[in-house]
Amino acid sequence: MDQMFNKVGTYWVGHKAEKQLSSVGDEIEQISNTIEGGTKWLVNKLKGTVQKPLPEVLKEYDLPTGIFPRDATNYEFDEQTGKLTVFIPTICEVEYKDSSVLRFFTTVSGHLEKGKLTDIEGMKTKVILWIKVSSITSDGSKLYVTAGITKTRSRDAYEVSRDGVVAEKF
Repeated sequence: MDQMFNKVGTYWVGHKAEKQLSSVGDEIEQISNTIEGGTKWLVNKLKGTVQKPLPEVLKEYDLPTGIFPRDATNYEFDEQTGKLTVFIPTICEVEYKDSSVLRFFTTVSGHLEKGKLTDIEGMKTKVILWIKVSSITSDGSKLYVTAGITKTRSRDAYEVSRDGVVAEKF
């Protein structure tokens, strides 16, 4: 009889604990939806959803893996709509091996599809002055960065992730 009560008690406690943990996960998700800065990745980790690394997602969509600064690891991607939002710890600039420079705001968003990132918000490039980047398109060994005008760059220059250098303003 004691063994039966132990089994029933263990099942009941385990079931209650599972419900409580699930409830905590839901509460964290509600809180994270109100906190700016993209904590959705944390909720996914707590719920057991594994998110691919950002470079892997970029590679799947035929874009160079080093477009974003190395510390831009948190992102949200809705595969249904193609909406990509990348979170970067600080406003920064990245200089690539072809001497081009991109400046990133703390949140960069755009529409991701095969070979292109369009409708970009939160990214600039320096031509003579800083100009908003509106799209990045990959075509073979070429990378087209559109910022007022389209500037063709070597795709190879963007294949390796680099550290961003802190910038004072965006």
